[in-house]
This record gives sequence, C-alpha cells and structure tokens, in this order.
Amino acid sequence: MSASPVADGHVVGFFHGGINVADLDRSLGFYRDVLGLDVLWDRVFTEPYIFEIIGQRAEQVRAAYLRVPGSEAVLELLEYRPSPPPAPWRAPMDGGRGHLCFYVADSRAAYDAVVAAGFTPRSPAPVPIVVGPNAGALNFYVDDPDGYGVELFQRRR
Repeated sequence: MSASPVADGHVVGFFHGGINVADLDRSLGFYRDVLGLDVLWDRVFTEPYIFEIIGQRAEQVRAAYLRVPGSEAVLELLEYRPSPPPAPWRAPMDGGRGHLCFYVADSRAAYDAVVAAGFTPRSPAPVPIVVGPNAGALNFYVDDPDGYGVELFQRRR
C-alpha cells in the first residue's frame, strides 16, 4: 500500500463541520432554537486572511460556532455577504449533498417540536429501523432553512 498524501500531516481529530447559509439569523433559529445547539461565538469577519483561506471573495462573512450538546463536536454556520444568488434546488441524493445526524432522546418529541416550529420532516413520522446494527432505533430527516438535510436519530433502547 502506498503512503497517504498526508502521511506526515495525518488527521489526528475532528474539529468542526460547516454549512454555508443564506441567512445566519434564520439558521440560528433552527439549529439553536429548535435543535438546542449552544452558540459558542458569532462574529463578522472582514480580514483578508479569511478569504485567502476559503479561496472565495466576499465583502464579509458572518460565522457562528455551535456546540452539539453532549459532545465536543462543533457546527460552523457561514453567511457570505453579499449573499450569492440561490443555486438551483438539488435532490438530497445528488452528489455533493450531505446531511448531519444528531442523537435525540425522544424521536417522537423531536419530530413534534420540528413540526411545531414550522418545518416539514421528510417522513410522516419517525421511522423504526428494523434491520442491521441500528435495529430498534427511530429516526427521521428534516431540511434546515436552506434545504440541508438533518437527521434526528434516537438510539435503540
């Protein structure tokens, strides 16, 4: 087996995952207020280094870090200003799309809370997993305000 291209700088941990959003306040309303993630910080960047890192140009980027409760995982939300025009809608199974999965204590309660907040899950109820290593679990998907998939997963009991 040949050496990895990053053999001398190999991965040693996970820091965060990020999602570009059209409106950070609207997205905070979902991730913070509906799902309960904790905002670690929220700030606007205008320094040139940020645009050099991401290889994109914008006047500014507003970024927020949110900690996933019960873990050290962090979700970064990025709003580029001015916002680019919306991209055409892409189906959840298209290449380049993705999703986040969060554990929930009670899938039915999470489902009801998501619906009460005005979001439409992809299934009519939490779906029981009947085979495989997660048999006995319940889960469902809902799209965030920008259409990014979020899976809410109740472990088997």
